[in-house]
Amino acid sequence: MKHNPFKNLEKHEWALWLASIAVVAVSSFVAGSGGLLSAAASVVGVTALIFVAKGDAYGQVFTILFGLLYGVVSFQFRYYGEVITYIGMSAPAAFVTLISWLKHPYKDSDEVEVSRLTPAKLAAVLFSSAAATAVFYFILRALGTANLAVSTVSVFTSFAACMLLIMRLPHYAVAYAANDVVLIVLWVLASVKDISYLPMVLCFLMFLINDLYGFYNWRRMKKRQNSEKN
Repeated sequence: MKHNPFKNLEKHEWALWLASIAVVAVSSFVAGSGGLLSAAASVVGVTALIFVAKGDAYGQVFTILFGLLYGVVSFQFRYYGEVITYIGMSAPAAFVTLISWLKHPYKDSDEVEVSRLTPAKLAAVLFSSAAATAVFYFILRALGTANLAVSTVSVFTSFAACMLLIMRLPHYAVAYAANDVVLIVLWVLASVKDISYLPMVLCFLMFLINDLYGFYNWRRMKKRQNSEKN
């Protein structure tokens, strides 16, 4: 991981990353100083996603940092489900994913080797995600989590995405895109009460766009890797 990840960005990826940061910056200005921490988390988050979309292990380093920052922002609004999910699950899962990706580079490049989804892997993801969600539901309810139903759905989609990332599967982006929609709803509800959380709404809107790109790019990576193996 001694390479400079920014040197590997293509022109359209630079455009996507800079546009994402611009949206976050503008929303932070509108929200005022109270949204600075949310904006910082958002900038780190969109940076993580652009490198995850490229299958670059640096994406997981940024994901760990985002999980910690986002957990603090969520705690401020009593979204304990998000705190537990990102600090207790997503950040540690990103660390495990980082190790997995470093152990499976594609031909000693900066790109991870894309795996294949099998029925067994899909069953493992669905079963483990459902089990984790069931446990988290009772924990979140006991903590008096705001918007419990939405937070519970977020746990399921986040856990599934983490599992798919560890397995090096393009479908992680589908799970994260679903999670983005859930979180957009969650932070819209928060922003209605406090405008300083507006950056988080726009953050996850940009996350959605980045995750859709991630799915496209991982499919492209998989096709290229398969063709080069034949």
